[in-house]
Amino acid sequence: MSATITVKKNPAVAEQYLVTVNEDGSESQHAVNLTETTYWKMTGNRIKPEELVRASFAFLLEKEAKESILAKFDLPVIGDYFPEYKRVLGDYIKFDDAEEAAVEAKAE
Repeated sequence: MSATITVKKNPAVAEQYLVTVNEDGSESQHAVNLTETTYWKMTGNRIKPEELVRASFAFLLEKEAKESILAKFDLPVIGDYFPEYKRVLGDYIKFDDAEEAAVEAKAE
């Protein structure tokens, strides 16, 4: 069974996202800090911050069990544990049609 990853902006804490991972009948919860500067450096505003966090968790779940993922961390820390993170992150991003078109237009 694959994991369901839910990402929501934390209304109580600026630049923080709350992540719930449901898998095999159990769930884990995580708080992920993502500064606007980091978001722009990693995405160029081509995808929503929530999608960046979701894709990062999809990457992490291929590397370790949800229970092994830190309960609270800054998103760039993933690269400290997994050096290939930024290089392969694009493989985990899901674009909606508008985002895909914007990326293709920017590439032309």
